[in-house]
Amino acid sequence: MREIRFGIIGAGLMGREFASAAARWAHLLDQSVRPRIVAVCDANPATHAWFAATLPEVRLSTDYHDLLADPDVEAIYCAVPHNLHQQLYIDILRAGKHLLGEKPFGIDHPAFAAINAEIEAHPDLLVRCSSEYPFFPGAMQLYQWVQAGRFGRIFEVEAGYWHCSDLNPNKPINWKRRIATNGEYGCMGDLGMHGLHLPVRLGWRPALLRAQLSKIVTERPDGQGNMVPCETWDNAILSCDVHAPEGDFPMTISTKRIAPGHQSSMFFRVSGTACSAEFTTKYPKQIRYLPYTPGGEQAWREVDVPYKPVYPTITGEIFEFGFTDAILQMWAAFCDELAHGRDGMHQPFYCVTPAEAGTCHDIFTAALQSHATANTVRL
Repeated sequence: MREIRFGIIGAGLMGREFASAAARWAHLLDQSVRPRIVAVCDANPATHAWFAATLPEVRLSTDYHDLLADPDVEAIYCAVPHNLHQQLYIDILRAGKHLLGEKPFGIDHPAFAAINAEIEAHPDLLVRCSSEYPFFPGAMQLYQWVQAGRFGRIFEVEAGYWHCSDLNPNKPINWKRRIATNGEYGCMGDLGMHGLHLPVRLGWRPALLRAQLSKIVTERPDGQGNMVPCETWDNAILSCDVHAPEGDFPMTISTKRIAPGHQSSMFFRVSGTACSAEFTTKYPKQIRYLPYTPGGEQAWREVDVPYKPVYPTITGEIFEFGFTDAILQMWAAFCDELAHGRDGMHQPFYCVTPAEAGTCHDIFTAALQSHATANTVRL
């Protein structure tokens, strides 16, 4: 069993999720590699308590340079606000550590370009971007159907990620609502990878893009009795033209922090001449699809998707797949590729590459330009 020694920078929500996934590694079957968390850093020492209780042998620090200087740390998961990506990701790579970083991989396009230049200077390091939702069996099923040509000629695609908690105007402001820490992308930078992961992996890069960006709640409480400006975009709808060998088609990507009733829903819909299908994590066991032959009946079907992820687990097919399972699968893919290389992976679906993250930056930057000028932008 190959062991990969990890450090975590950012001991918040996603840092704890990774630590939990590492603790559940025995849930996976037939693994030849496993992560071990040896060091955790967060500038806020209050976040250390959970890790100290859960992983009593882990080394805790408030200075990420301690992890970079630690020869026992082989790879790092970095989950920090977007304005910190450029400096930390570059420092991690210069320290010779493999990296799984959080989206959007830089607060803006220039920040991504600086990170990517450093990646190219270290071809021996594995660098990937976190994105777990395509590992849901239903999402993976649609992805495989596209690859197999099951849809015939695709004539429309919709994908996105919606949640609803920001509908509450009394929700306190946080770093995601400030341009200085989240960036001009707003909801696109934070949520866009969830909607774009599968389209980008399938090669559906927009040629033309028209964006509609919305600021809905303009002020939020700061926790000290004041109302302060909420600066970033709440919702974004991107209408795209995709050029494909079998024929061009429209693709709509939407990211919404204010989507009433959606706690957190990733969705993917494909319409084609031979089949149409859709999956959403709102109904994680279900795929809706409509197979069609010319002149035949047009009837939607619903089928439950078995618990059958890309990396086998101890869980029976009759049970329901969830977010923590997707996190575990994503981490299995990262560790698998780190240990065995792309060609040696146990299954072919790998984590988001820097090039794919760069495509997302191209799209988000074009969306800002489109909204600012009220014009369609050519990519």
